[in-house]
Amino acid sequence: MTRRIRLGVLTPSSNTALEPLTQALIASLPEVSVHFSRFSVTQIALSADALGQFQRERILDAARLLADAHVDVIGWSGTSAGWLGFETDVALCQAITEATAIPATTSVLALNKALQRFGIRRLGLVSPYLANVQARIVANYAALGIDASAESHLSLQDNFSFAEVDEATLDRQVAEVVAAGAEAISTFCTNLHAAHRAEPWERQHGVPVFDTVTTVLWDMLNMTGVDTRRLTGWGRLLLEEA
Repeated sequence: MTRRIRLGVLTPSSNTALEPLTQALIASLPEVSVHFSRFSVTQIALSADALGQFQRERILDAARLLADAHVDVIGWSGTSAGWLGFETDVALCQAITEATAIPATTSVLALNKALQRFGIRRLGLVSPYLANVQARIVANYAALGIDASAESHLSLQDNFSFAEVDEATLDRQVAEVVAAGAEAISTFCTNLHAAHRAEPWERQHGVPVFDTVTTVLWDMLNMTGVDTRRLTGWGRLLLEEA
């Protein structure tokens, strides 16, 4: 009998993109199911109230609910470490495992694994975020030795609005960062309808595309021993051998 694998995904409350995209990504894996737990996130900014949405205990409460479903791994499908600092996701994963005895990962930590795997040193950063949020992300990648100055942002703050960004806008943003010399692209927000566009963009521009909905799923599947090469049509990352 095939072992049932349950993935637990932490989701911003106002996000409407990542759940259908994640379900579509795993549609060809009959032994895998995904289960979601939300906590309140309604805006992305550097103000005190916006940053306070990511207090660890609030996220841990949502993770504990996923533990009730006996999930095999917990993934934070969000990009807050981009502006809060990558160490916050490392500490969050440790805290989740201490609280639930379940291994954990995040979109950003998985993205950073992918960048290392592909040897990327010049990242094209596509997001809907405010300019100061984007600048913080670029600075954090610079400290990691990755140049993310080839960037495009939309100066949006309301998290719900990110899912309303259309494909034509994303196409333009991706083309901009490629023209600026990016070796790879990250659609750096889990409330963008972008994951399904990775393969067409890769064909058009000749560089790998790492969507942050896809990165966390890729890492969770690898952690549970699922061969992601079974997932075709979603870009080069999932075709990488673990």
